[in-house]
Amino acid sequence: MFEKQKKEIKYLVGDENISTKFLTPFHEIICDFLGKVSEEILNDRRTDKFPDVKTLAFWCRKKNILNLKKKFSSKELRFGLGLIFHVTPSNVPTNFAYSLIFGLLTGNSNIVKVPSKNFPQIDIICAVLKKVLKFKKYLKIKKMITIIKYSKNDEFSKKISSISDARLIWGGDETINKFKEFRTPERSKDITFSDRYSFSIINSENLLKINKFEFNLLLQRFYNDTFLVDQNACSSPRLIVWTGKKIKQAKLKFWKKLNEVVSKKYDLPEVGAMDKFSHLCKDAIKNKNFKEFKTFSSNIYTIQLKDLEENSDNIKGKWGFFYEFHVNKLDYISKFINKKYQTLSYYGEKKENLKKFIIRNNITGIDRVVPIGQALEIGFYWDGYDLNSALSRIIEIK
Repeated sequence: MFEKQKKEIKYLVGDENISTKFLTPFHEIICDFLGKVSEEILNDRRTDKFPDVKTLAFWCRKKNILNLKKKFSSKELRFGLGLIFHVTPSNVPTNFAYSLIFGLLTGNSNIVKVPSKNFPQIDIICAVLKKVLKFKKYLKIKKMITIIKYSKNDEFSKKISSISDARLIWGGDETINKFKEFRTPERSKDITFSDRYSFSIINSENLLKINKFEFNLLLQRFYNDTFLVDQNACSSPRLIVWTGKKIKQAKLKFWKKLNEVVSKKYDLPEVGAMDKFSHLCKDAIKNKNFKEFKTFSSNIYTIQLKDLEENSDNIKGKWGFFYEFHVNKLDYISKFINKKYQTLSYYGEKKENLKKFIIRNNITGIDRVVPIGQALEIGFYWDGYDLNSALSRIIEIK
């Protein structure tokens, strides 16, 4: 299909002979295949160094896939759309695998463009996929998966777009606008995941009430939401909103103890240390909303803001760089939450109160509200989309 440009394209899984066939969502052979992929990943010793790969394997284990099937299966006759082109982000190495799984579970064939940057996680996952696809029982779906790597090749992107029944574009605003220039078939659909912003709410009083075990569990969960992906995921919190009457004590305890966890588990790369320090210096000089900052070794920097402002989604840190804001009433922050906001993770606040906060203030942003520790748990409901419905079609029979 794409022979002329084969030399410029690296095929990690599959080849240019991609199928355009489709299956019913949650087809038995797909569910079985993903369960086997999960087993093989968990048995691969290389994954010990990559918790994000193990998380992927746990997520696509057969039991969870069957739970998803039970939840999303419908009485209507559904089929996949056909061929999906996945354009995945450059800064989250396992995202491509989740996107592929969504495509497979909804019954589609898939061309997945992975980041041009080298990630060992991608190599591990692709090696497992190739291994499992060699099993005779999975030959039926072998041509439903093609994983490719290339950079700055608009002609190739145009060719794939021209035959795609849908595109999942995860690359952020700039990538989305670029791919929108490429023509697609008339009935093709685009599902785009633009640049998003996420934050956490922590109730200081309830934080100080918990026992040591619960506190350590919270720290581990917060670490997983942030440091596992260097805060690069759109659902990782960049801003921490503190509530309650004991904020000063709670903050000091939280960051100090979190730093102990991070020091044992996190390897801050040199480029990250330089980037983080440079960011801090620029904020100290230029940010008029800068109130005070604290550093907990080189692992954690925190900046307390005087106030939130319009376009507050522009305040971003990574590598363990967090902004903080104190509020007496949550309603105050509602006017700063725009459509760029995606995930609100929380601790110490009641779920029902957060629901009322969103309804009462007619919040235009926030697509997800989850406890701290679940920010990275991707699912069929993502960015406000129901991917199960979006990636399949209904055949009406009367």
